Amino acid sequence: MRICASAGEWLDHRGGLIALWTDAEYAYALYEPGELVAIALEGGGYPTLSARRPGAAWFERLAHDVNGHTAHGAADTRPAIEQFRAADGKAAWPEFPMPAGEGVHQVAVGPVHAAIIEPGHFRFSVLGERVLKLETRLGYSHKGTLGLIRGKSARLAARYAARISGDATVAHGLAFAQAAEAALGIEVPARAAALRAVCGELERLANHAGDIGGIAGDAGFAFLQARFAWHREAFCEAAKAAFGHRLMMDVVIPGGLAGDINTGGAVAILTALNGLEAEYPSLTRVFEDYASLQDRLVGTGTIAPGLAAAFAAGGFVGRASGRRVDARVTPGYAPYIGLDLRVPVETDGDIAARVRVRLAELAESARLIRLLLHYLPEGHIAIAPPSGTGTGLGVAESFRGPVWHWLKIDSGTIVDAFAADASALHWPLLEHAALNGILADFPLINKSMNSSYSGVDL
Repeated sequence: MRICASAGEWLDHRGGLIALWTDAEYAYALYEPGELVAIALEGGGYPTLSARRPGAAWFERLAHDVNGHTAHGAADTRPAIEQFRAADGKAAWPEFPMPAGEGVHQVAVGPVHAAIIEPGHFRFSVLGERVLKLETRLGYSHKGTLGLIRGKSARLAARYAARISGDATVAHGLAFAQAAEAALGIEVPARAAALRAVCGELERLANHAGDIGGIAGDAGFAFLQARFAWHREAFCEAAKAAFGHRLMMDVVIPGGLAGDINTGGAVAILTALNGLEAEYPSLTRVFEDYASLQDRLVGTGTIAPGLAAAFAAGGFVGRASGRRVDARVTPGYAPYIGLDLRVPVETDGDIAARVRVRLAELAESARLIRLLLHYLPEGHIAIAPPSGTGTGLGVAESFRGPVWHWLKIDSGTIVDAFAADASALHWPLLEHAALNGILADFPLINKSMNSSYSGVDL
C-alpha cells in the first residue's frame, strides 16, 4: 500500500478505479490490477475522486452513509443506503429531476417488482417510448454486513462474506478467504486451490446459463429459456452432489475448504457438463440464426468501449466492450496461472456482444473444470488460520466480474473490512445503456448485465 502525502498525489493516478472506502484513519482507493493507495482523513473527509473517476461516486456515497466520512467536492451526495431514513423521522421523498421538454414524463418501477428479485427503484424519464434518462436508487437490502464481520475471527466472519450476494457466494467467499490468508500469511493446499476453482467455474456455469435463458425468455424465445434453465438446474444439482449445497454456500473458508469433494461428485459434475456440451452447438445457433432474436439484441443497450474503460467495467460487461480484463489472469491467483485461460472479448458493447461473451465463457468454464478434475492434486483441503495480525487484499473473478475484499486483522480478530462487487461499477453503466432505447427493452438490458442489488448494499 502507498500512502499519499498530498491531495495532488491522491488524485493523480492512471489506473482504472476498482473501489474506494474509508476506515477511522484513511481513505483507500484500489486501482487495476490491484494497487492500493491511501490518504489520511482530515476533518472526517478526503478529496473526491468522482470528478475524475465517475465510478468512485457510489463508493463515496456509501462511505458517507456507513462511516460518516465526506468526499470533499463531490457532486453526487445522494444517500447510498436507507433512502428515506432520517434522525428526526421526517426524511423527504427523494427528488428525481427529469429533462425539460414538452411531453416528457416519468415512469417509476420498483423497488418492489413483479418477479421474485431484489429491491431496486428505477425512475425513467421518457418521451413517448424513448428513454431520455434513467436514475437508479439502491440500498433497500442493507444488511450491515461490514459491521457483522468486524469483531469476529476470519473463520466466523466468512459466513457473512458468503451472503453478500447469493449468486456469487463462492466468489465472495473466495475473495474474503484470500484476503484473510494474505493478512495472516497462509498458503492453502494445492488440492483446496483446485477445488475452489471447480466451485467458482461451476457457479459461473449456473449463472451464465440462467441469465442467457432469461434474456432469451424476455425476447420471447421460451424454448431457449427452458433449455438453459434445465442446464442451470443440472449444474446446481451437481454442486449439491459434489459439495453438499446447490449454491456451494460456506464451502470456501479461510485456509481452504470446509470439506472435500463428495464421493461421486466429480461424476455428477462431468455428467452435467456432458449435457450442456451435447446441446451447446444447437442452442448457440438459435442466437445466431433467428433474425427476430437478433433484432432485439443487436444494437440494444450499447456500452461504448470508452465508457466501459472510464468505469473500469469488469466481467462480461467489460469484455463485451473491448476490455481484456479477468482477475483470474490479472492480477491472477492459484490455480489459474498455468491453465492457459482463454478470455473472450467483443467490441460491440450491446446485448448481443454480452451474450456472445457469456456463451464463450460457458465453453471455457467446462474446459477448465475438466482439466481441474483430471489433474486434481492429492493432499489436505484446509489448514487452520493462525491468530495473527496483518492487512490483506483478496480477489476472485465472479461470473459478473471481479470481487475484492480487504481485511485488517489484529491478533486474529477482524477490526475492519470492505468488499467491492463488480456491480458497483456496472449499475451506473446500466443508466447509460438504457438511454435512447425504448422502455420495453429495459428488461432485456437489465438482464443482460444482471448487476447485484445486494452485492453493493453493505
